[in-house]
Amino acid sequence: MAGIKTFSFPIRIYFEDTDSGGVVYHSNYLKFMERARTEWLRSMGIDQRHLKHHAHIMFVVHRIDIQYKFPAHFNEDLVVKCELIDIGSSKIEFRQMIYRDNELLIDASVNVACIDSEKFKPVRIPSPIKKTMESL
Repeated sequence: MAGIKTFSFPIRIYFEDTDSGGVVYHSNYLKFMERARTEWLRSMGIDQRHLKHHAHIMFVVHRIDIQYKFPAHFNEDLVVKCELIDIGSSKIEFRQMIYRDNELLIDASVNVACIDSEKFKPVRIPSPIKKTMESL
C-alpha cells in the first residue's frame, strides 16, 4: 500500500491509558505515535523485526518536539496521523498529530534515525526503503 504520505491510525483510549482523573497520561501519546509510525511502515511492506534481524538496522526516535493542546479521556476514539516531512540519508522527519474528531489534541515533530542494531551508530537508510518513502 505504498504512496501514503499521510497515514492515519485509529485508537481507542482504555482505562490503562489514563491517570486517576480519566485523562490520558502524557507519555502515552508517545506510544500512540510510535504505533502509528510502525503501522505506516507495515502498510508499505516494511517489517521492522526483519530489518533488525536480517539487515541489522532499526529506526529509533532521535528527537521529539511535542505540543499538548487538549487532553483525551477514557473511552474516546482518536486518530493518530503520521505525515512524512523529509527523508535524509539516515534520518526521517515526521509531523504527527492526534485528533478527536476534527479537534487537534497533540501536534509533534518527530525525528527518527536509522541505526545499526548492533553498534547503535547511525547508518544510511537502505536504498529500497528510502526509494519507497521518497515515492510518496
